[in-house]
Formats: sequence, structure tokens, C-alpha cells
Amino acid sequence: MMDFDFTMLQQIGYIASAILFIYGLKMLSSESSAAKGNMVSSFGMLLAILVTLIDVINPVLMLSAILVGGSIGAIFALRVKMTSIPEMVALFNGFGGLSSYFLAWSEFNNQTEISLVMTLTYLTIFIGGITFSGSLIAFFKLSEVLKNTSNFVNSASRWMLIFGCSFALLCILQIVLNVSGLLILEMDLIRIIFVCFLIASLITGLAFVLPIGGGDMPVVISLLNSLSGIAAALAGIIITNTALIVAGCLVGASGLVLTLIMAKSMNRTLYNIFFVGYAASGSSDAEIEGEIKPITAEDAFLVIEAARSVLIVPGYGMAVAQAQHVVKELGDLLENNDCEVSYGIHPVAGRMPGHMNVLLAEANVSYDNLLEPKDINPKMDIVDVAIVIGANDVVNPSATEQPGSPIYGMPILEVYKAKTVMVLKRSMSSGFAGVQNPLFFKENSRMLFGDAKESISKLVAEFKE
Repeated sequence: MMDFDFTMLQQIGYIASAILFIYGLKMLSSESSAAKGNMVSSFGMLLAILVTLIDVINPVLMLSAILVGGSIGAIFALRVKMTSIPEMVALFNGFGGLSSYFLAWSEFNNQTEISLVMTLTYLTIFIGGITFSGSLIAFFKLSEVLKNTSNFVNSASRWMLIFGCSFALLCILQIVLNVSGLLILEMDLIRIIFVCFLIASLITGLAFVLPIGGGDMPVVISLLNSLSGIAAALAGIIITNTALIVAGCLVGASGLVLTLIMAKSMNRTLYNIFFVGYAASGSSDAEIEGEIKPITAEDAFLVIEAARSVLIVPGYGMAVAQAQHVVKELGDLLENNDCEVSYGIHPVAGRMPGHMNVLLAEANVSYDNLLEPKDINPKMDIVDVAIVIGANDVVNPSATEQPGSPIYGMPILEVYKAKTVMVLKRSMSSGFAGVQNPLFFKENSRMLFGDAKESISKLVAEFKE
């Protein structure tokens, strides 16, 4: 009787899972198919794990790990609030890097001689370590456990980064030389260097993310997501796992493309974003002319009730107040009042890529009504009322009016050109980037202070009356 070729079955399973990954990623490009795409990709990952069981000595232990890990993931997904999605994404990126870090560490312990695989192992450790420790810092920044780190860690982070990168590059160079046969070291010494390298990669990640300002965190999360994919792809090469290579390449490539798109949306280079903490920032302390003009919910209703075109600009304040559903209700009421309603979405609004899109999709806001700055800015001067809900940095005129501002040159939603701007905020505090906003002092601006959900609910109640 011919023996069954389990290896061939495993490879077929990996190819099938790779197809599901690609197809699922394609479905994520459309709002209507995004949920199904997520499920398709999840089934692809489940298939990849199951076919991996063929090589596992103790499948019961493996299945138990799948059950425990799946349960933890399900609990997180069900219990996490929409406002905490950025932090959860940062953690997921970090654990992805950590898994590659441990896998490469395990493979290194199985090696008895210097080889090309060892070089890849070092590289995987380096990227995985940076992803893990950097993602932890991103998590604490997004949770506001760490605040205003851009200044007080500036000098220390510079030296930590120099130390970590220099040591890591020296180790990689050493291994490359060993592989080339130009210099031979004993394996015991290599192992000592490797342990130091484990620590250096983590230090580099800490130093890399600590100085980056809050306004740049969406780009940081996107890059860390890309790095987690690259680390996974390298880990797949080390253990010759097709599914891991494909999945890692997809995540790495898509994350890098998204990072470049977001950097372009901010009109900044990646170098400027990720190393601006080491340079002197421009001053944003210029005196702002004008005065704050508060408005009550009753008066605000009279303004928007007479409007024929309204632009709603959501920001992180809407996420904190969980106001997306009442925002959708207000939009529906305005449309019933013969008003044209649209939503201005800046690519870096919120604290992760697509944050506002996710919130509005949850409230069933039509994707066709979501407009980017390049779409809405040319016709901003004919907008009757622009309602800014908790957004700050992405509507800050300093980006176009103050050359010394840290955000100068960043494309924004030019709501200050609208006939009337209504800003919903809890207080006069600056945004996540720490830059004061001259928009609040403009002659055509009105401030509706209070919780965004409560304020909009009052407007909805006025309409219903």
C-alpha cells in the first residue's frame, strides 16, 4: 500500500490558506464586503494552523493552545470599546512581532553552526523586538498613560536608539562576515552576542517610538503593522512555512503602502515623522487674535435648521463620546429637512488609520458620503455649516497660516472657509499634537461646549420637536 503524502497535503493547505488571505484582503477594500473579508481571512488562518498540526508531535497541546488563544481574542473583540480600538490594534501588532521574536529565538537555539539561516534569525529578532516594544509604547501613548514624552525623553531616546541600532547592525555584520567565511567565531561567543542582541532590539523599539508625537501615532501604528508582517515573513522563511511567508508579505506590503499614503496626506516624509522628535520643533506659541464665541444648543439648532448644506467633521472627540449613532441620526434629520449632508474624513483623523471610517460604518453612514480633504476643500466656501465634532489637528489653520507651527504644511480640512463653523468640544484644550487651534477664534466660528453625544442629542431633540 502506498503511503499517504502528508507533506503534499500540508503544502496544498498552505496554498489554499494563502488564497483565502489574498481574497479576504481584496474584500476589505469595500465597506459592503469588509466584514465577509475579515471572516474569509480568519478561516484562512485557521486552515493554516490546522494543516500545521500534521507536523506537531502533540496535537492535543496545539489544539488546546488554539482554544485558549481564540477564547482570549474573542473576549477582547467582544468587550473592547470602539474608542479603544487603536490601543487594541497596537497590542495586536506588538504580539505579532513578539511571536516572530520567540520563533526566531527558538530556531537559533536549534542551530549548531553559522549559516545564512542565522543571519535571517538575527534580522527577525531585530524587527520583531522593535515591533513588540515599540507597540507597547504606542499602546501606552494611545491610552494616555504616557503623555508629553516627545520632550523629556528626547536626549535619552537619541542615545538609546544609537546604541540599539549600532549594536544590532554590528551583530548582523558579524554574522554576515561569518557566513562569508571571512571571520570565524566560536558558537559560545555567538550565543553571548545573541543574548545581547535580544536586549538591544527591545531597547531600539522603545527609543524609536518614545519621542514621536501623539499627532503622528496613526502613522506609527501603520508602520508597526507593516513591521510585524515583515517579521512574520522572515520567520516563515526560517521555518520554510509557505502560509506564514504569504501572510507576512501581505501584511508587510499593505502596511507599508498605507504608511506612505498617510505620510503623503500629512505632506511629510517618513524621516520627518519618525525622527522629528530628535530635531528642534518650530514654535507654536504665536499669539492668536480674536475671541471665543460660545453658542447654546438651542441657538445652534436655529443655525443648522436654516442650512442647505452641512459638512460633519468627526474626530477623536466623537469616538470618546461614542456619538456616531446620534451623528447619523442628526444627518438623517438634516437630509429630511432638504439639506445636503456630507462627512469630511481626514486620513489621520482619530488615533489609527481609518478610525473615523470604522465608527461611521458602525452607525451605517453611507460610504459615498465620506469625503477626503481633496474632495471637499475646493467647494468648502459654499458649505453653509461645518460641524466639527472633537477634531482639532486635522482642521487647524496653523497648518496653512503659521510657518513656525509643528504641523505647518500638513493638508487639512479647510473648514474655516465655510460660512459658519460650529465646533463641539469639552474644553479649549489643544489636540493630540499639542498645538493650539486658531480656528476657535475665527469670526465665523461658534463653540458648543460639552459632551459631544449630549450636545448632538439636544440638536436631535430640537429637530423632533
